[in-house]
This record gives sequence, structure tokens and C-alpha cells, in this order.
Amino acid sequence: MTHSKSRRKILAGITSATGSLLLSRTAFAAELTPRAAEGPFYPTRSMRVSDTDNDLVKIAGLVREAGGEIITLKGQLTGRNGIPITGARIEIWQCDVNGKYLHPGDDRPVPYDQGFQGYGHDITDDAGNYAFRTIRPTKYPGRTPHIHVKVLDGSRELLTTQLYIEGDPDNAKDGLYRRMSKAEARAVSMAFTEGPKGTETIVNIVV
Repeated sequence: MTHSKSRRKILAGITSATGSLLLSRTAFAAELTPRAAEGPFYPTRSMRVSDTDNDLVKIAGLVREAGGEIITLKGQLTGRNGIPITGARIEIWQCDVNGKYLHPGDDRPVPYDQGFQGYGHDITDDAGNYAFRTIRPTKYPGRTPHIHVKVLDGSRELLTTQLYIEGDPDNAKDGLYRRMSKAEARAVSMAFTEGPKGTETIVNIVV
């Protein structure tokens, strides 16, 4: 079994244990997850490393892991009726611990963390669950810390949004964050807790 398959199996175990809990939290959700701009730094295919799985802190073939606070981001993808959406592709991308994006357009003289994947994807399981191992988002000039998310059903895009750290003082200064209602902000906010595998956050997505 390859390293990427091993990591996928580990993260799949994380979500299967919480599947019923996540379903109960979203079964009555009526509000759609708010959309947001894709941003200028959606990774180009030429910039992506060959390892694009759901573990962004460990690139296959490298000994060291990414810098930053490692977290597990997980949740459940459902329709507005609460029914889980299976087999959907969820992509995330974000800047590294130094605030640098894996993108040719980010030409600031800041070194990129070569141990950070920068971009990854997961496929929702039979209960609509997804999971990523990544880092707590860090500051990028002019923005509050955030993680970009895209949800696809085959080639059809279902959602593009951004996730934010709950209670971060920079949220109030962020133009995209301030456009949302309080309910919308809650839907895309990450509250961190200590789980069995370390720091984690649950964000359920409704499309």
C-alpha cells in the first residue's frame, strides 16, 4: 500500500467513527453554505506536486512534514434536504506557514515551505464525510487567515467558499468576511477542539 493510500485509510477511519454525529448535526440544516470568491491563487496544474491527496502536511517521498500547527479539518457534505452527498470531490488550498501560496502569481520574496502540499482533495464517503490533515491557516497580506474550498460533482462545480477561524480578531477587518451575515459566518467558521488525533475542527457543508 502506498503512503498516500495509507494516509487516506487513516483519515477515513477518523470520519467513519463520527459519521452518525455529523449526520445528526446536518439533518435539519436548511441554509446553504455561503459562496465566496475563488481567489487569485487556485493552484495551477503545473504548480501542483504529484501528491495531491487529503494529507497536506506530508508530501510523499519527503521525510519532513510541513511547518505550522497541524490540524484535522473534517465534516459532512449534504444537500439542503440533509441527505449526504457521496462520491463528491472536495478540494482545499491555502498559504503555507509563511503566508506564501503555491502559485506563480504569488511572487513576493518569501520562501515557500517545501514540506507543505498547498493543495489537496478528498472524495466524500458513503455518509458524505470528508477529512483533511493540514495546518491551521495563517495570515496572508490583506486577508484574515482562511482556507479555500471547492466542491465538485464530476466536472460540475457545486460550491466555492472560504473557511475562517472562529473569533480571529482579523475577521472584522476582512472585506469578504464582513459581507456575510452572522449566520453565514457561523457556517464557515472553524472552532478548534482537541480530538483523539490532535487539534481538529468540524465544518459541515450544505449545497
